Amino acid sequence: MNRRELMQWFSMGACVGGSSLFPVRDSLAASRGQPQASALKGLPPLKITDIQTILTAPEQIRLVIVKVMTSEPGLYGLGCATFTQRAYVVQTAVDQYLKPFLIGRNPDEIEDIWQSSYVSSYWRNGPVLFNAMSGVDMALWDIKGKRANMPVYQLLGGKCRFAVDLYYHASGRDFQEVEDEVRKAMARGYRYVRAQVNISGESTYGAGSGEQYTEDAERGGPENPKYIWEPLPYVRTIPKLFEHLRVKLGNDVELLHDMHERVPLDHAITLCKELEKYHLYFLEDPLPPEEIEHFRLLRQQTSTPLAMGELFNTRHEYVPLISNRLIDFIRIHLSQVGGLSVARKVAALAEFFGIRTAWHDPGDASPVGHAAALALELATYNCGVHEGHVFSPTVREVFPGTPEVRNGYLYATEAPGLGIDIDEKLAAKFPFPDRPNFDYHWGVTRRRDGTIIRP
Repeated sequence: MNRRELMQWFSMGACVGGSSLFPVRDSLAASRGQPQASALKGLPPLKITDIQTILTAPEQIRLVIVKVMTSEPGLYGLGCATFTQRAYVVQTAVDQYLKPFLIGRNPDEIEDIWQSSYVSSYWRNGPVLFNAMSGVDMALWDIKGKRANMPVYQLLGGKCRFAVDLYYHASGRDFQEVEDEVRKAMARGYRYVRAQVNISGESTYGAGSGEQYTEDAERGGPENPKYIWEPLPYVRTIPKLFEHLRVKLGNDVELLHDMHERVPLDHAITLCKELEKYHLYFLEDPLPPEEIEHFRLLRQQTSTPLAMGELFNTRHEYVPLISNRLIDFIRIHLSQVGGLSVARKVAALAEFFGIRTAWHDPGDASPVGHAAALALELATYNCGVHEGHVFSPTVREVFPGTPEVRNGYLYATEAPGLGIDIDEKLAAKFPFPDRPNFDYHWGVTRRRDGTIIRP
């Protein structure tokens, strides 16, 4: 049979008896109309029946909780979608866009739900969509754990450790106050402490200076800056702080510090080199996310361990830092990057490059977010440390099952799923603060000449 005869034969087959020529294609087409056999023996099929957002602020921090309901009576999951600076926008993203997109879906299909949600808005990579997706994603893992009657960490591979080390936030107006705070933390069993000190006359990040940002027209602008911060006094002061702490406290405590991305590259290099002799556990956010390429230069100049990532949204930001070994700790925020599904992939990637996790988990991650991070940390070999936040008794009442802090460790509750719930009636008693719906800590601090400070 020559080429022309062969082509005629295929053409006739396609027109007359094509089904016999393409059995594989036919089989696939037929299978699409068939119900899929459940791999969950003895469990009924499950569907998402509703998705709700719960807004509450028991510590005056705007928390956004996502609740995913299922067709099985009483079975639901909780996730954290908190973006406290833009909470109502995230609520809209969940209620108006993700909810109608996901109603009727099988909640067991966590990965497919994430991937389809990721492209559902066409434009992606933004914090609002990712916060909304994070809440849904954590809730689906919570459902799966409850359905399996296992804590989520068991689904992720089981425990690598009995609990996770926390780091404590110590700050003060001067070196002595910071030292006193570190000693208090050590007396309570903490082995890791972040130390921040106020720079006199400046609006210093994380230092407990007592300066309150106002919510009126006196916030200042480029012509009349009000909250002032300059890099040089800061760069000169911080090495003296850690010299004081090491002389007074020795090396029995791991010390951390957060630069919060406020200095240019040359100052960052100088400070990192100066701090080498004080053996920090890590130095956080030495550079802003807009300048991550500078980590190549910084890494060549210093042996101080570097942590980065709390403002990252997507893989385009953190993958280069991990794959090129330019940081020592990855600090992404689970409620910001897309949830537990993303974070577990980041943790696995980081392990291959010798990088540890130190998820960003302050007070504006809800107890649900902390529970999700803890589940992953318990099952992650390269977990470094968990950012500590001591939730008030009121918050613990709103969120029964909030992970326990004992002797500087964070312990899981061992209940199925994420092990945490929410008292919706009590949560409703703590509405968002009656003021404009964003925080005034950001976008108001300036240099003396009026230039805005990032962040």
